[in-house]
Amino acid sequence: LPALIARLSDVGFDDLAMTTNGTELARVAASLASAGLRRVNVSCDSLQPERFAAIRRRGNLAVVLNAMRAAESAGLTPLKVNVVLLRGQNDDEILDFAAFARATGRIVRFIEFMPLDAEGKWDRDQFVPGREVFERISAVWPLEPLSVPTAAPAERFRFADGIGEIGLISSVSEPFCGTCNRLRLTADGALRNCLFTNDEHTVRDLLREGGSDADLSLLFRQAVWAKFPGHGINQPGFLS
Repeated sequence: LPALIARLSDVGFDDLAMTTNGTELARVAASLASAGLRRVNVSCDSLQPERFAAIRRRGNLAVVLNAMRAAESAGLTPLKVNVVLLRGQNDDEILDFAAFARATGRIVRFIEFMPLDAEGKWDRDQFVPGREVFERISAVWPLEPLSVPTAAPAERFRFADGIGEIGLISSVSEPFCGTCNRLRLTADGALRNCLFTNDEHTVRDLLREGGSDADLSLLFRQAVWAKFPGHGINQPGFLS
């Protein structure tokens, strides 16, 4: 992975980040930073060890918390902590995570539960809207919006007393499809313009056929032009 990061860094991106479950991060954090990685997002859905293991079905909370510290020591900051909330499972930890953000200086991002499961077990009863998260935190520690321009999907808020920041990714209740600029390149060389689509543009075949930089640029533009106006989660024909 550090070798891959080094090659990507040589391309000259303005930012190079990685989302990780943190299981092996402590071991390679320094190598990744030396290779050119700028920052990491660490997934952590509970601050209670047994619940953490139950939600993730593998892994150890202490290992992940240590990975966060190792990443910060290596300079992979600002460190963001991704929390997917599930009604009745970890939504009682909203204030705990807000306190965690205040105590550590890490940016905790609360992500709405999205129907991305191949098993089709997504259930709206488990869904916790971002607006509820905002209201529950603000009732204890008032929040105010951060007006920093960003292309990230999260709404950013800081605590009114200046201690810490949280983010809300409300992709189900408040879809931001109209301003989304995300594209995803899959491991087998396909370009996808949305998490909720099976349509692909093949970068692999274009490169193997000798495509030029201009051809690649056009392919990326075509992927953006083909974006849907919305993900359609609430529509009858939605495909998860």
